[in-house]
Amino acid sequence: MASRSATVRSFAKINLDLRVLYRRADNYHELRTIFQTISLADTIHIRCTPARRTRITVEGNAQIPDNLIVRAAQALLDKARTTAAVEFGFKKRIPMGAGLGGGSSNAAAVLLALPVLAGLRTPFEQLTQIAAGLGSDVPFFLYGGTALGVGRGEELYPLPDMPARRGLLLAPAIHSSTAEAYAALNRPALTSGASAADTKSFQRVIWALAGAQPGVNWEQLCVNEFEPAVFKRHPALGSLKRALARSGASPASMTGSGSALFGFFDSQAAAGVALETLRRAVKPGVQMFPIAVVSRGRYRSLWRRQLSEYIDPNTPWPPRNRS
Repeated sequence: MASRSATVRSFAKINLDLRVLYRRADNYHELRTIFQTISLADTIHIRCTPARRTRITVEGNAQIPDNLIVRAAQALLDKARTTAAVEFGFKKRIPMGAGLGGGSSNAAAVLLALPVLAGLRTPFEQLTQIAAGLGSDVPFFLYGGTALGVGRGEELYPLPDMPARRGLLLAPAIHSSTAEAYAALNRPALTSGASAADTKSFQRVIWALAGAQPGVNWEQLCVNEFEPAVFKRHPALGSLKRALARSGASPASMTGSGSALFGFFDSQAAAGVALETLRRAVKPGVQMFPIAVVSRGRYRSLWRRQLSEYIDPNTPWPPRNRS
């Protein structure tokens, strides 16, 4: 088989809602979250060539220790019991350590693209197993769109796509440590178990987002339970959230354990006005990105287009090499 190559976009995610219920027996925390893919993306060029020994190289602005791209490629080839020379070129746009799932998305992009380029028939169940072993957020990026995440976030259930929205993403040069964010959550429920109020509050968001509660605005119900602790440690993040809200964003929220914040607007024009306002009001050092919601159907359509040279366009998900 000759070399095969493709250039793919690896999309970021935000957490529309995020609840930390309690510490589990395995020392992980039980979560309830709503994931959403957005248009901000890294670009990855992948070339796969048959070889007697596996060689994996990465070029571009992705010289990251313990790179998830390399780990994903190695895990996939090991699982398939095959070898190949895999070269990655990388253009990074998703800020690292900001709660946007950039590394997880990169890993999932490899799991979706490399089987097509290497001619592998890896069952989707194996892909999700590999993904879960790489990180709690990785399985979500095998699906895209809007999804409910429970457990550590790796147990996923599809939700109806949220309405098409335009928004802004603010990424300050602040590193919010996930470990420190968890440590700062000092609530009895984290050891004693979730309260009925916590569960019912999250259920209301899900039902409202699904349009099953007419007249209930899901945007006003969304919560990120990391915010109070993280904002106390990094007051500038709270100020950015308030600036987003004043510009008309609804909801305005932090994603993950930070430090990026997002807000949605009623129209692209309103988002554009808010962007100009915030550029004048916010101190230098904050990256600002216009964003759009990427639905599950759109996500999969984009992936099929990226791999169209090698796949049957009518193939069921995930993409499969036509040969």
